[in-house]
Amino acid sequence: MLFKVEMTVNIPSSLPAAQVDEIKAKEKAYSQQLQREGKWPHIWRVVGQYANVSIFDVADNQELHDILTALPLYPWMEITVQPLCVHPSSIYVEQK
Repeated sequence: MLFKVEMTVNIPSSLPAAQVDEIKAKEKAYSQQLQREGKWPHIWRVVGQYANVSIFDVADNQELHDILTALPLYPWMEITVQPLCVHPSSIYVEQK
């Protein structure tokens, strides 16, 4: 199943910089692992914001939920999720 996920990060300024750096390093490693596994095939930064728009390709809603809640930055994220399906005019995705 494909999902469009929009994530906005709001890290409190009271969090120590060293802790923020550690969390960001874990986030990067985890997201890159998911990208290599094909579960997170697209990620784009939103210009001027600490935010991204991503496409996830996972088995079901529960797998997506588990992935998102395991993100190290999850406690400081606002997340919106939209399920996607193939557009009938697409030449890039096999029609089923």
